[in-house]
Amino acid sequence: LDAALELFVEKGFAATRLDDVAARAGVSKGTLYLYYASKEDLFKAVVRQNIVPLIEAFERDVAESRASSGELLGGFFRQWWTCFGATRLAGIAKLVVGEAGNFPELARFFQQEVVLRNAMLLRSIVERGIRQREFRPVDVDASIHLWMSPMVMRAIWAHSILPCCPPALDVPVQRFLDTHLDYVLGALAPRPGPASAGRAP
Repeated sequence: LDAALELFVEKGFAATRLDDVAARAGVSKGTLYLYYASKEDLFKAVVRQNIVPLIEAFERDVAESRASSGELLGGFFRQWWTCFGATRLAGIAKLVVGEAGNFPELARFFQQEVVLRNAMLLRSIVERGIRQREFRPVDVDASIHLWMSPMVMRAIWAHSILPCCPPALDVPVQRFLDTHLDYVLGALAPRPGPASAGRAP
């Protein structure tokens, strides 16, 4: 699975051959087929071993946490970047986006196992904050799309355009995360009610 992850990230799905995976893993192709009936099965196993456990760990942390919803939200974005966006696992997201048209079944699998589950976790944090009146009511589904898109794009960019095209405006990732979170929390900040709207600061 480690060998498969490396090759999927390096070459993409279509260009990765099971012969190459077996060679890099130091086993025969026949041995590989004892565990995985196809390259599709191997890809799904890579996702389930390397990405799904990260989401499960995030889910447990959120369920057990007594932190404020704002702290949970900041932790979510920073952990997402540390454990996924800044690692070779982000190359899997690039693979799915780039090859979804030719391999729609893999895209649907990734959507179900990773994207939707990740979105539901983010939704649970935001809805928790709204219930506890830490956040103002917002369109949660639309907000999740708005907030995750820059994160995913930055991760995919690092595995596609960045290696061959230096950025015209280099923003270190820590500044990017800090600014992104500042915008998110600003959008969620409770707004003054009518009674307090006219008061002096």
